[in-house]
Amino acid sequence: MKIISSIEELNTIYGAGLSPASVSKVTKQLTPLYREMIEISPFAALATVGPEGLDCSPRGDLGGVVRVVDDETLHLPDWRGNNRVDSLSNIVRDPRLALMFLIPGSNTTMRINGRGVVSDDETLLSSFEMDGKHPRTIVVISIDEVYFQCARAVMRAELWNGEHFADPAKLPTPGQMLKAAVGDFDQESYDREWPGRAAKTMW
Repeated sequence: MKIISSIEELNTIYGAGLSPASVSKVTKQLTPLYREMIEISPFAALATVGPEGLDCSPRGDLGGVVRVVDDETLHLPDWRGNNRVDSLSNIVRDPRLALMFLIPGSNTTMRINGRGVVSDDETLLSSFEMDGKHPRTIVVISIDEVYFQCARAVMRAELWNGEHFADPAKLPTPGQMLKAAVGDFDQESYDREWPGRAAKTMW
């Protein structure tokens, strides 16, 4: 198998296809329309890097996954999850991060590269209160660059086409996957109890 091992080789293949829009769309802060897209997005993938390697974590919140503070700053609440804190552990040691926002029904995705810090400021946490609860920490994100992504990937996937949605009944359940990973595991009880447990611990 031939391996490409230099930027020059990549540029030979892709360089001529770079359109002016691919570069000019990148801004150092939110434009009004970029802000509109990001504020409406309920889901983002958060990518971080640390001494142990890379991490990419799903983040979601109805009504907007992040809070736009100003054109250069976002707040990302850390709601209930599995307590692995992989992303947060990376950020406190290496502030570099990236976000990709998805908007159901739209083929356009938004991307942000920036730097983050993790805060447990009580006033800030309280400002995100939901159902009497608040996140344990907030990732305060400083934007380095923001742009929209070419829609072809989402279009090729027909991501929002319900005719192509997977049938959950034909997919492995979380309990089945856990049993396959660890061996001696009560998958039936886990799958039976998980929906109710998740509903009670959403926030």
